[in-house]
Amino acid sequence: MKTALAIRHLHFEDLGTLEPLLHELDYQVQYVDATLDNLAELDVESPELLVVLGGPIGAYDDALYPFLTIEQELLRRRLASNRPLLGICLGAQLIARVLGASVYPLGQKEIGFAPLALTAAGHASPLAALDRVAVLHWHGDQFDIPRGADHLASTAIGKNQAFALGQHVLGLQFHLEADPSRIESWLVGHASELQQAGIDPRTLRAQAHATQPDLASAACRVITRWLEACRPV
Repeated sequence: MKTALAIRHLHFEDLGTLEPLLHELDYQVQYVDATLDNLAELDVESPELLVVLGGPIGAYDDALYPFLTIEQELLRRRLASNRPLLGICLGAQLIARVLGASVYPLGQKEIGFAPLALTAAGHASPLAALDRVAVLHWHGDQFDIPRGADHLASTAIGKNQAFALGQHVLGLQFHLEADPSRIESWLVGHASELQQAGIDPRTLRAQAHATQPDLASAACRVITRWLEACRPV
């Protein structure tokens, strides 16, 4: 059985709808909690898939959260292995930093369910399955597109929503993995942020319920196609 190793920063920001998909694709899912586990001893080269998930801190907050320095070193090692690497939200920002791109405050919060505008490269990528599908946006920072990577998607608020480096690296600013049926965990876990941003949780709850079937299905198509493209020829 293949191994999918997921590094998470908040317990409820997990693989969501992607976890049962990975089980169907014969992956054994293992979680590592960046805030609790010893990252320095982590083997990131051996797993068939590494996923770095989201969290409510900045990818540039190394001085405040020293584990981010170790996490970025793990990403350098994973990138050198040329094996599949998926970054979501904070995870994508950390990959972008390791690849030499800047990560910085967006200037406003982008929170809510809304579709992406795919670039030409995005339409030709596995993200084509997300065309006209509302995904969950929940961030206040943005990455620049790393040198040599393809820019895949944007929104009116955040122009850099996704990038791909070759076939094996995919960075997503948005949350395609979020399970709309579990949105209550997000609403409670990020209640202070929502209040500060002036966002009514009832609006997000209604959006989640309207989005649930389409997002879960599209997310599974994206990741299935991406993993298929990652297979050695």
